Amino acid sequence: MAKSLQDQLLQAGLADDKKVRQVRQEKRKARKQNKPVDADAEARRKQAEQAKAEKVARDREINRQRQEQQARQAKQAQVRQLVEHHAVSRSKGETAYQFVVGKKVHKIYVGAEQADQLARGRLAIVALGEDFHIIPAEAAGKIRERDSEIPIIQHDPKADQPDEDDPYKDYQIPDDLMW
Repeated sequence: MAKSLQDQLLQAGLADDKKVRQVRQEKRKARKQNKPVDADAEARRKQAEQAKAEKVARDREINRQRQEQQARQAKQAQVRQLVEHHAVSRSKGETAYQFVVGKKVHKIYVGAEQADQLARGRLAIVALGEDFHIIPAEAAGKIRERDSEIPIIQHDPKADQPDEDDPYKDYQIPDDLMW
């Protein structure tokens, strides 16, 4: 096998080990510096940085959505717990209490005392899904604070004040009249 000139000079004693290593190191540096700049490599690097930035932004958005979903679920759980804790058992009464949720009129049957308290605003009706629960007015206020989008039906006694220009204000409505 043919030896390189460096190896031959080293064997002959004309060059020392330190000098050979230094020359090899200089050659390696020169090769790296003289390497042509790859324009495609620069473009690929920029594209990789852009893709990484887009991924970080996408991950942040996904994380924000996940946190919002968890916050919504936590509010729903709090509302459900408030309703379950404060729910008044609905006696199967003969009095039909009608109320509007959205554009639909719903009817539940309650006892006479509960109908009176609903009419006076002491009790409220909360719609959770397809079910309607009767709760005290204080609990309805707490639920409104947590989630204002849940339908809460509560009669406002102040709204019963007759208008001054009501033509029927002089006529009394009997207490036992059910609409």
